[in-house]
Amino acid sequence: MEYIHNLPTMDLMRSEKMMFVQLILPVESAHRAVSYLGQLGLMQFRDLNDEKSPFQRTFVNQVKRCAEMSRKLRFIKDQIHKACLTPSSNSSSQSDTDLEELEIQLAEHEHGLSEMNANSEKLQRTYNELLEFKMVLQKAGDLLLPSESPMTAQDTELKDNVHISNDYADTSSLLDQEMLNGPSNQCGVGFVSGIIPKSKVLRFERMLFRTTRGNMLFNQAPAYDQILDPATNEMVEKTVFIVSFSGEQVRIKILKICEAFGANCYPVPEEMTKRRHITQEVLSHLSDLKTTLEAGLCHRDKVLTSIGFHLPKWMNMVKREKAVYDTLNMLNFDVTKKCLVGEGWCPIFSKTKIQEALQRATCDSNSQADIIFHVKDSVESPPTYFQTNNFTYAYQEIVNAYGVAKYQEANPAVYTIITFPFLFAVMFGDWGHGICLLLGALILIVREKKLGSQKLGSFMEMLFGGRYVLLLMSLFSIYCGLIYNEFFSVPFNIFGSSAYRCRDATCSESRSIGLVKYHDTYPFGVDPSWRGSRSELPFLNSLKMKMSILFGIAQMNLGIILSYFNARHFRSLLDIKYQFVPQMIFLNSLFGYLSLLIITKWCTGSEADLYHVMIYMFLSPFEDLGENQLFWGQSFFQVILLLLAVIAVPWMLFPKPYILKKLHSERFQGRTYQSLETSDIYTDRDYDSASQSDPEEFDFTEVFVHQMIHTIEFVLGAVSNTASYLRLWALSLAHSELSTVFYEKVLLLAWGYDSLVIRLVGLAVFAFATAFILLMMETLSAFLHALRLHWVEFQNKFYSGDGYKFEPFSFAALNDGED
Repeated sequence: MEYIHNLPTMDLMRSEKMMFVQLILPVESAHRAVSYLGQLGLMQFRDLNDEKSPFQRTFVNQVKRCAEMSRKLRFIKDQIHKACLTPSSNSSSQSDTDLEELEIQLAEHEHGLSEMNANSEKLQRTYNELLEFKMVLQKAGDLLLPSESPMTAQDTELKDNVHISNDYADTSSLLDQEMLNGPSNQCGVGFVSGIIPKSKVLRFERMLFRTTRGNMLFNQAPAYDQILDPATNEMVEKTVFIVSFSGEQVRIKILKICEAFGANCYPVPEEMTKRRHITQEVLSHLSDLKTTLEAGLCHRDKVLTSIGFHLPKWMNMVKREKAVYDTLNMLNFDVTKKCLVGEGWCPIFSKTKIQEALQRATCDSNSQADIIFHVKDSVESPPTYFQTNNFTYAYQEIVNAYGVAKYQEANPAVYTIITFPFLFAVMFGDWGHGICLLLGALILIVREKKLGSQKLGSFMEMLFGGRYVLLLMSLFSIYCGLIYNEFFSVPFNIFGSSAYRCRDATCSESRSIGLVKYHDTYPFGVDPSWRGSRSELPFLNSLKMKMSILFGIAQMNLGIILSYFNARHFRSLLDIKYQFVPQMIFLNSLFGYLSLLIITKWCTGSEADLYHVMIYMFLSPFEDLGENQLFWGQSFFQVILLLLAVIAVPWMLFPKPYILKKLHSERFQGRTYQSLETSDIYTDRDYDSASQSDPEEFDFTEVFVHQMIHTIEFVLGAVSNTASYLRLWALSLAHSELSTVFYEKVLLLAWGYDSLVIRLVGLAVFAFATAFILLMMETLSAFLHALRLHWVEFQNKFYSGDGYKFEPFSFAALNDGED
């Protein structure tokens, strides 16, 4: 026992020791001090203003300013993405910008970009209207005068280099002109021309026909190109239309229908000369607008490129400032002393670093008063903090997914690093499949830096996060595959020749009568001669089933042993005497004895029926074992173990609740006398101790029921958990049989044909089945079953998992959490 107490502490075995500290920060140095602590990332602040809403806190105005700047930065970032530009990933080389100065710059940039966007949208809308007008002029000329001789190409060609009129900006919009031309003839027939999306043409024509009762003529022609709709700002296919009618009332109805369907109407003169003149004028304006738009977009891109160079730095700065003020809002503001009081947790090893950061903040802010760093006692349980690296992080997250460890509780991740990939490999044992997993893990590890800086999908991110778990799973799969002697279900004579041979030269009876052993046992793993023999399945079933029980009992014993170290660490002698000891006795009296029988049978080569031994150990403990006896005195030994298992149950159930009741009564009586003696002089220390040790009223019934549930759960769980480990045997057998089916019924069957096409098809089917069924589905299945064995069968023996994680104020965490 002395040797155990003197053992050095193991990294990750227990969480870092924490201390509760109080900080008294002068107002002039508070911001800088919190900022330095954020850079350090080793201090978790408590919120001392829980009763206040966010709008009642001291630095609410600063938080609003930072939130407004964040909104402006997001607006600028969206504009950069819309312009298909990429923000610079390199930090700016200019000197640090003050927050007030940055706020002014962002306001100017937002105002400038908003004005440029408004002007650009206005010009783009006008350009789109003119473009539609050009389409209408082109198509409506043919629709108006179908009998007229066609115009020459020189008359209708749209030129882009027409002289631009300087007074265009002062002229009114073309859409403000009269939509209806004068009467086309002396009969008073008029027309409305315009353009409408192609998807609405049929409904539009039907509505016009019903409204005018057929008293109209509808002509249409498709536009030769897609047009940007000014209303929706999307590229759509459109159709030019002309509606001929008679009467003022009909004109008003048609215009209302056009407005309802979103059709844009444009005036088209009947005379060809006027149409040519207007067309040339429209082309001139289009050329002018196009040049203006291109110049505006070029200027806007230059401005966005200039801003994008500083954007990452500005976003990081605003994000940090907002985090600092959010943290300052968690502190109490003392108006009289003009200081801020904060409390929080930090690891003991970081005390010196935190004090150095606070001293540096005092010097840099030229404060006359020093920052006070005071260690206090706390009633609360400290947070749990494990220092992990790239290798151990994934295993710690597997444990944390079940529950965060209680402060200073034994950490299952230390053992999960080995036991988790090993139990996975027991179910997945095939060194061919293991090599495939190893190649995938090595690719992820070699490209770690590149993949770590990219934004990955959910599945790829999960796979990349568990790259080191995948590495160990693949290595253990190769090891177990060598033991099972399976390479894509094919055995190999890697470690020498087989120990068995056929009875005769023809080897015709190898699958019926069996093989003959002619020299020493195969040195490592399963002998390749078992494959395809008559006794292959019974032999492998027996081996893997018993091996699963041995692994399960060993891991459950490890869990109970860790409960002893937990009890010793927390100085709980009751848990050692009335929980650890009876649990070890009960588990090993029954299933530890079964493990002993399995090992003895393997070592002696006995043919004893272990099922019969274990069943009649309970039904007829005094009956002679006969040929099932494995060692001398086994019957008497079984009776002793059975009695110990029966005694262990009330040992777990009754003593602990009654002892807890007695201790509570003695503690309450002693505290009553002590308070009478010190009633006149009641110190602060007495008050703190009384407030910390004042428990709720002891409920014996509740404690007893809880202990009874715990006892029943362990007794029944000892049976169910042992049976649960048989999943190692079941999944290993399923994986092996699936591999055999795909190899023999797909690959070998296809290889038996002389056709190259059939062989290639068989090879493709085999590769597909191996990749998607054996390497993906079977990997996921074995992973989930190994996860269950650790969470339920292993961790429930010692791990409570009711702690909370240490989440320090850290700028690095802000960067990691950025989308």
